[in-house]
Amino acid sequence: MDLNLLRVLDVLLQENSVTRAAERLGTSPAAVSRTLARLRRAVGDPLLVRAGQGLVPTPRALELRDEVGALLRGCENLLRPGAGFDAAHLHRTFTVQATDLLMAGLAGTLTDRIRAEAPHVDVVFLPEAMEGGPALRQGLVDVELGVLEHLDPEIRTRALTRIPLVGVARAGHPLFGGHVTARRFAAADHIGVSRLGKRLGPIDSALAELGLRRRTAVVVPSHTSAMLLARSTDLVALTLADWLTDTITALGLRTFSIPLDLAPLELGMAWHPRNSADPGHRWFRAHLAAAVADPAGECSLPAP
Repeated sequence: MDLNLLRVLDVLLQENSVTRAAERLGTSPAAVSRTLARLRRAVGDPLLVRAGQGLVPTPRALELRDEVGALLRGCENLLRPGAGFDAAHLHRTFTVQATDLLMAGLAGTLTDRIRAEAPHVDVVFLPEAMEGGPALRQGLVDVELGVLEHLDPEIRTRALTRIPLVGVARAGHPLFGGHVTARRFAAADHIGVSRLGKRLGPIDSALAELGLRRRTAVVVPSHTSAMLLARSTDLVALTLADWLTDTITALGLRTFSIPLDLAPLELGMAWHPRNSADPGHRWFRAHLAAAVADPAGECSLPAP
């Protein structure tokens, strides 16, 4: 049966009036009368009969009234984005690609947020091994988190925050014996972080503009390795400002401002458009954004 017929029937059985039903439906009484005639033929019942100046429902119409209303509401809920979504009953695993530094800073807060609402949801963090590839397009990754580059053209993105880079070294490092100038910063031996073994980056370009060069004595694939190496050597590493502050202190490290004109890192998240309207995916993205904005877990949930 045409669902439009059921919609007219629902309004007629609420109003018991062709004229009032037409007003609610935004059509003419004649059109509603024609539809009522079709309904009577389909149901095999007059549905509404004349009683004085008005109409009254037949017993069959009274039987149908609640059923038709519930059916229409069910159809509306079925087609409405996010209808019926309940995180508490969500059984799902979300996969996030991120650097170890970002993961270490937000995984705890993200886990707490999610478990409070959805105890059956799991999160898998993957390294950046598939960065810049088709992992989002292929469905291997739900969300890519970090500095977004080399994405497929259809990928959706959302900017999350801008965080400056800072230097980090052991608390007793000679650098802390005086003001950290660009020349003293360049003179220190550095730890590079690159899963591809790259030795040069924005730091080197900024130093070159000042006629300076640094020595990248060691290149490691992760920020965790870099901090562990910095705690026991006179090598200097890089990290995010105000990120993992307790961990840095516990490792016996100190941070310092880099004496160069460097743009902050722009962190964002990316996902494939097939997941844009999915209520579970939207819910997860909102929690991920909240965890990035406030790793301590004190802010309220932002809009997805």
